[in-house]
Amino acid sequence: MKKIEDEEETKDYEEGEEQIEFSEEEKELLELPGVGPKAAEKLIKAGYRSLMSIATASAGEIAAACELGEATAQKIIDAARKKLKMGFETAETILEKRKRIYKITTGSKALDELLGGGIETQAITEAYGAFGSGKSQLAMQLAVNVQLPESEGGLEGACVFIDTESTFRPERIEQIAKALNLDAKNVLKNIYVGKAFNSDHQMLLAEKAKELIEEKNVKLLIVDSLTSHFRADYSGRGELASRQQKLNRHLHTLQRIADTYNIAVYVTNQVMARPDVLFGDPTMAIGGHVVGHAAMFRLYLRKGKDNKRIARLIDSPYLPEGEAVFKIDEKGIRDA
Repeated sequence: MKKIEDEEETKDYEEGEEQIEFSEEEKELLELPGVGPKAAEKLIKAGYRSLMSIATASAGEIAAACELGEATAQKIIDAARKKLKMGFETAETILEKRKRIYKITTGSKALDELLGGGIETQAITEAYGAFGSGKSQLAMQLAVNVQLPESEGGLEGACVFIDTESTFRPERIEQIAKALNLDAKNVLKNIYVGKAFNSDHQMLLAEKAKELIEEKNVKLLIVDSLTSHFRADYSGRGELASRQQKLNRHLHTLQRIADTYNIAVYVTNQVMARPDVLFGDPTMAIGGHVVGHAAMFRLYLRKGKDNKRIARLIDSPYLPEGEAVFKIDEKGIRDA
């Protein structure tokens, strides 16, 4: 029955005016039950270009993209997962897969060493700290560094930059690019900036980033800052639960993008002061446990003397806690 339906859809599709040429990876979508050329085209336009992107999506997302029922959408997802063999595997196999993970240099050898080689793909790296601690400076440095050759610590890829605080400055990108002897115009052309006006728009931009990632060879997604709009849109204890649920959904989207496309995700985060802390540093990251659990690497940045910054690695699944000192000057992030 399924075969007859697909044949009918293919016939109808061939009679249409416009046809789309599928890549080898996209042709695999046509092998899924319930997915004919029309449905495949809708999936591709919605950003689901591979089996992995479908396997990691929810039934609601696929149903909305293809205008299908959720039961049918779930069958498509299950079939994609079966093809990819997304069950249990040995730790040895996972170790082998981790060889496909790449690192982006921060510009500072000390900071790279603290992070185990740089900002990691398939992971969310969070940097939090007071204003002026260097979070946005590091974001713009990474947006340039990701375009470097692999031999110089880059991934020869583009960057998607979601700006929520109007901190992105193309002039600063030019300064950093010139310091690295790069063509500033080409560097700017490879950074795709989306300015978010509220938390809903921010989440939408993260979803739309999927369309750019494969098309433009994006290797880095930046959100600066992660929690700014969520703090503004959901104020007071009465809205705390709603805020955290929405923020959690946004972070899951970012992690899914990182996993699916093997790209790095760097987010900055705001802080607040805890008045109940009488001794020690009262600085605390916004977002609570939701952000703490979602970020694979957590960096706490603070100011030092003479344009120096101290970065402390607060959390990592396999790296020890530690500190690194670096500086920020007109050339960007450098060793102190």
